[in-house]
Amino acid sequence: MTKLEDHLEGIINIFHQYSVRVGNFDTLAKGELKQLITKELTNTIKNTKDQATIDKIFRDLDADRDGQVTFKEFVTLVASVLETAHENIHKE
Repeated sequence: MTKLEDHLEGIINIFHQYSVRVGNFDTLAKGELKQLITKELTNTIKNTKDQATIDKIFRDLDADRDGQVTFKEFVTLVASVLETAHENIHKE
């Protein structure tokens, strides 16, 4: 597997590490998303301990408003985080 493919698989594995905890094994409930963000993205997303921040991220990701974040919806967050990280690298 290439380095990029390995990282992509890592993103999938992290999603599933949290998605299997409550309800549907292939979606994130709000609590699961909060745990993922606070444990895996603490240096990337500001105010991860603030419930209002988590609520806003969840609302923004839950495109179909079913109270769950699918992997496809989660990828939106990953893309946004990557874009910000890319911009920050060029600022250094």
